[in-house]
Amino acid sequence: MPLRPLPLFALGLLIASAASAQNAPPPPPKLIVAIAVDQFSADLFAEYRNRYAYGLKRLQQGAVFPAGYQGHAATETCPGHSTILTGVHPARTGIVANNWFDLGAKREKKLIYCAEDETQATADSKDYVASAVHLLVPTLGDRLKAANSATRNVAVSAKDRGALMMGGHAIDQVYWWKSAGFATLAGRQLGPSAVAENAAVAAALATDRAALDLPADCARADRAIQAGSQTVGTGRFERAKGDATRFRISPEMDAATADLAEKLVAEMDLGQGPATDVLSVSFSATDYVGHAFGTEGAEMCLQMHALDKTIGGLLDFLDARGIDYAVVLTADHGGFDVPERLAQQGLPQAARVDPALAPEPLGKAIAARLKIERIEPLLYADGPFGDFWLNRALKPKQRKAVLGELKALVTHPQVAAVFTAEELVKAPAPAGSPETWTLLDRARASFNPRRSGDVVVLLDRAIVPIPKPAPGYTATHGSPWDYDRRVPMLFWRKGMTGFEQPSPVETVDIAPTLAALVGLAVPEAEFDGRCLDLDAGPGNTCGERTR
Repeated sequence: MPLRPLPLFALGLLIASAASAQNAPPPPPKLIVAIAVDQFSADLFAEYRNRYAYGLKRLQQGAVFPAGYQGHAATETCPGHSTILTGVHPARTGIVANNWFDLGAKREKKLIYCAEDETQATADSKDYVASAVHLLVPTLGDRLKAANSATRNVAVSAKDRGALMMGGHAIDQVYWWKSAGFATLAGRQLGPSAVAENAAVAAALATDRAALDLPADCARADRAIQAGSQTVGTGRFERAKGDATRFRISPEMDAATADLAEKLVAEMDLGQGPATDVLSVSFSATDYVGHAFGTEGAEMCLQMHALDKTIGGLLDFLDARGIDYAVVLTADHGGFDVPERLAQQGLPQAARVDPALAPEPLGKAIAARLKIERIEPLLYADGPFGDFWLNRALKPKQRKAVLGELKALVTHPQVAAVFTAEELVKAPAPAGSPETWTLLDRARASFNPRRSGDVVVLLDRAIVPIPKPAPGYTATHGSPWDYDRRVPMLFWRKGMTGFEQPSPVETVDIAPTLAALVGLAVPEAEFDGRCLDLDAGPGNTCGERTR
């Protein structure tokens, strides 16, 4: 029997249906893999991006945003991690720094660590109970679990603050490095994956580690630099058996973190269930290496090569399991090299901070000038920059005078700006492109009236807030300048159309983007960021998944 031609209206329906199917977004991924590389600045990414050959090369085939911003001034690990999967600035996450002071805390120690529950006592006064209790907003994993209890939310890092600030409050399994192995939340037992990984780490620590071979492209960075009593720039990560500190400050730390993440994927069948799962992996070795050796020596070159392979191995593992996954990679903050090397490279203004700006000598100098007696310490702060708190014993007239002295610090050649809490409260939340934000805007994005200091001191560009280098701590971050604020943002999923967008975006854009990708409806007011369209072609706009 001959086939009859389709009526024109039916043919039109078929064509329309085919076009709609072609333009429709793919189904939500079964696993979100959120990767944070601690201290991975946009500058470091730009320097090495053409040399990556494994995981970081693959991720550049997706959506590349080379000018992502941690917009706030307090460019530290805890605030930065708190923005990535919450979609809001530290002013709203409440994570204003790695450490802050609560002068009303009901304990002798007033310094509060961002990832501790200070209301819980420990047997050891030097220890603490790790917790996400200070995170004031939900993460993507929290939101997905609230929407569908079948979602599994897993986080792993070498730092508790990295794992907890990305995982949030409702975490099925969470692990971080402690002493010489991985630990978890108080009251929880280590799962089989963590037990197995700790056994593997113990076996590795039982042997010496030979010096790593230096790749040919690292030869240009292989130059000894004297930073105080420390010599940096020529390290190869050799280690004696049992040296857990050198294990941590090396590519071995990232490899162990990835290995544990892979074990957890297999143990929990992540990405194979009825709902989208979230796996947060924070790689900390780049930060440890940057602090110990700076960002431009042979050590960092070796770390960049190793990180690339480690991420590639993790992605290959997920591929082998047949998981439909989407990846986002970014950083909590950037970093700055040791000033001694920078000065040799033509940046003479790079310098170490004046020790007189540290809270103890600064407080004593101000007390002497104002003739304030028997109030010690006058100032509380975690270092020579950032938030400063005034002693509550000060009388109103004394307090006003001390604030005036602190405001006058702006005349110091190493100080760029000083803002009082009163000024920051009155300032509107920053808007527009983060590259154009003023120093006030950057400080405002870190300011939370419940936790921030009475004064915020911002050091000038190229001033490293380490007066004297020490083993493991020669360089750092934490400034309001773009070398600490700018980070890469890379999104990848199998089959997506790759593109590069050079215009500035923010890490607070990640959570709304991923929420749209998995079809999770979240009121716009709950995010500071915006959804980024990850498809260069038609059909996969941010709004379609959550209508």
